[in-house]
Amino acid sequence: MLDVSLIGTGGMMPLPFRYLTSLVLRYNGSTLMIDCGEGTQMALRKKGFSSNPIDVICFTHYHGDHISGLPGLLLTMGNAERKEPLTLIGPKGLQRVVSALRVVAPELPFPIEYREFAEQERDFSLNGYEIHAFRVNHNVTCCGYRIEIPRLGLFDPERAKENEVPLKLWNRLQHGETVELDGRTFTPDLVMGPPRKGLKLVYATDTRPTDSIRENAKNADLLILEGMYGEPGKLQGLREKKHMLMQEACRIAAEAEPKELWLTHYSPAMMHPEEYREELLRIFPRTVIPRDGHSTVLVFEDMNKQ
Repeated sequence: MLDVSLIGTGGMMPLPFRYLTSLVLRYNGSTLMIDCGEGTQMALRKKGFSSNPIDVICFTHYHGDHISGLPGLLLTMGNAERKEPLTLIGPKGLQRVVSALRVVAPELPFPIEYREFAEQERDFSLNGYEIHAFRVNHNVTCCGYRIEIPRLGLFDPERAKENEVPLKLWNRLQHGETVELDGRTFTPDLVMGPPRKGLKLVYATDTRPTDSIRENAKNADLLILEGMYGEPGKLQGLREKKHMLMQEACRIAAEAEPKELWLTHYSPAMMHPEEYREELLRIFPRTVIPRDGHSTVLVFEDMNKQ
């Protein structure tokens, strides 16, 4: 199961009733965050989450409303005497930007590991998350993230026998080990059936519609996209500033067919995004217009059938 919480839904600046966009995923004891704007710590507290379990933070880009909350978060982690490393992932320039922000948090009791990339696409594998970063279209370098939780196949004793795997190795192989014995290498695929369908979440904000979003979002369990305005008259300005209408996000979903679409990164000028609900549902019926703290649990398909 993957626990998903959109702890903030605002863009540009925090409001008393709406924190800046940030997403928290929790899986198998690991917590992954995407973006950390001003006020993210307060949004975490309001949701009832602690900052200390966060071990991975992915950044879409380095505009202030997506990263300016990081120094305070680091200080809070340090004050809690955290020792475990924190991994930061983001486009080229990540370490330079974070180093500048850390003027107010120069000494921390835990190491920071940087994973920055300049390519159009990049893959990372951390703590059970398969993370695929892909470039989107903003007025600075910006990326979206496809995050997948793979699902192993079931143990197949007949397959193990056919491959002449010694019985004493079955348990170790079943748990993902590769074992050397009597000059032969035994790998988990020798005892496991084909992989089962995993979970897939896609997150993209601060962008115009792109093919990269459409391709990565195909058949996702959850698609989270920017919907900065719902008023069509704002479209020309959004084209210039490289943002997206709510209706454009819904059209992407109509093509990609995720199980559900969540909108986020609302303009502070859009006080009541839900007023566009009926129009958006006509474009993509499985659209949700979340408020801060909106959550769900994504469950593996075979568990849903039980």
